[in-house]
Amino acid sequence: MLPKGANLQKIHNGNRTYAITPHLPGGFIKPDLMRKYADIAEKYHGVMKLTSAQRIMITGLKADDIENIWEELDMQPAMGFANCVRSIKICPGNVFCKRGKQDSIKLGMELDKLYHKKEMPSRMKFGVAGCANSCSEVHVKDIGVMGSDIGWDIYVGGTAGAHPRLADLLIEGLEYDEVIRIVHVIVEYYQKNADIERVGQFIDRIGMKKFRADVLAAFYQGVSQTTEPLVPQSQEGREIAPVAGGLTEGTLVFGDKITEESVISDIIRVYPQTVPVFRSFGMGCLGCPSATGEALEKAAGIHGLDVKEILAGLNKVI
Repeated sequence: MLPKGANLQKIHNGNRTYAITPHLPGGFIKPDLMRKYADIAEKYHGVMKLTSAQRIMITGLKADDIENIWEELDMQPAMGFANCVRSIKICPGNVFCKRGKQDSIKLGMELDKLYHKKEMPSRMKFGVAGCANSCSEVHVKDIGVMGSDIGWDIYVGGTAGAHPRLADLLIEGLEYDEVIRIVHVIVEYYQKNADIERVGQFIDRIGMKKFRADVLAAFYQGVSQTTEPLVPQSQEGREIAPVAGGLTEGTLVFGDKITEESVISDIIRVYPQTVPVFRSFGMGCLGCPSATGEALEKAAGIHGLDVKEILAGLNKVI
């Protein structure tokens, strides 16, 4: 059983080590909390690691210590799953930076409050930058917001990782309240219409022209727009999701039994009803392009899980 609020980091000679990564909105931390982090890491023989999401991971921990660590931090365990809004990455903006054009901290913190850990079809990352230097990597985020002299520009569909994709410019020169509104429209449109795919993959599937037209129509009308159905790929009359992570389609087809050699991207493409089963085992494979290309047996081994238990759960729902 995975300790509450922890991720399995490593299995070495049968010994498992775990990490916790408390949420730090915008990556801002007060000195007293930083001292508490350091004291706890030292007490439990952990290592502190700055993450790309502007958080501080404490890794190298034992399972039996996780509950006590959360209590000593005086925090609720950082629970979540792969397919949700991750931390919103924020630059210092015009509050702390001489080059900042807009207040990225205020906007980023508001977006974090509205969307952090909200469930999505796949993982979703935000970036908010106060100027074109884009220190929060706006162009490789699912939703990127970049400040200029006249307002905010909105980018969509960026990703880094195993399958990088630069974001597309959606609209320029918005005011603060307009940014909040268009982000809501984008998120709602994505939730209603996407399969198990990142925003960029969704855009590539339906076309940026359609994505822009539908989102801007809803934005300018001030209401949610019901569009014509976006029909996913189909096989033998059964709808299936596209291959996660932009990976090549495999050999599994509808009607096949899932085996230890079945690739995770194939499983969730052909049998999308297996998604809750993967989540119940604490597997983050659904939002990880590299992991979705792995055979089930390999992924189970990395997570320290019994592949036969996973197989039983998967084959039960197909």
